[in-house]
Amino acid sequence: MKVLVAIKRVPAVAGRITLTDDERAIDVKYLGFAIGPHEECAVEEAVRLIEANGGESVVLTLGAAESLEQLREAMSLGVSRAIHLVTDGEEWDPQGTAAAIVDAIRADEAESGPFDLCLFGNEAGDTGDYQVAVRVAAALGRPCVTGIKAIAASGSSVRCEQEAAGGRDVYELPIPAVVGVLEGINLPRYPSVPGRIRAKSKPVNASEPARPAARLEMVKLVVPQQEAHSAEILGNGAAAAPAVVELLASLGVL
Repeated sequence: MKVLVAIKRVPAVAGRITLTDDERAIDVKYLGFAIGPHEECAVEEAVRLIEANGGESVVLTLGAAESLEQLREAMSLGVSRAIHLVTDGEEWDPQGTAAAIVDAIRADEAESGPFDLCLFGNEAGDTGDYQVAVRVAAALGRPCVTGIKAIAASGSSVRCEQEAAGGRDVYELPIPAVVGVLEGINLPRYPSVPGRIRAKSKPVNASEPARPAARLEMVKLVVPQQEAHSAEILGNGAAAAPAVVELLASLGVL
């Protein structure tokens, strides 16, 4: 079996997200970086599929030179090799991203055979883009399903489960296929020290794709407002008792 998993270098989830002055990018001055949370689960799923079925797993990213850190992390978890589409660090729109990934997939398949499965995170961890997997599948003419919480490969097909009201929808896709993985499909493993050492010597095929003219325009980014919390001090000691009683009565508790 041959599995591709696409990842993206995104600001660490625990960091406080602020925007640049022009509101067109995330200010990364004080942020760490990681693989997107959906894509972490996609990497784990790729490794598990190869452990169960044998074959090769490949990790791919489109991003700045620093994205090599996330490729090495994926390889330390068991992925065999990496494809790095090196950019200047500027954000690409979903159309351009998908086109570059499609070209990379076709080039790799021409050399080492077709991918049975291409795994993507359900959406980007920073911009929330969710189009890339679907665009790649459409360009390659392969079946695609997203929002997946379970994957099982069997012969010439792959079984995918998607959460639905009251149960799960089940899809059986003929191989080759494209799947968008949702965070929570598994519990990603942590890289071991031997795994990190081995990852340093695993091959990375780096190239610089030409950026197509943008067909989508970003107007601005907006950080969602945090829910406000407040506390009111009703008093101290016994003097607060009447205020507590009044509050409970207003809430209908008394």
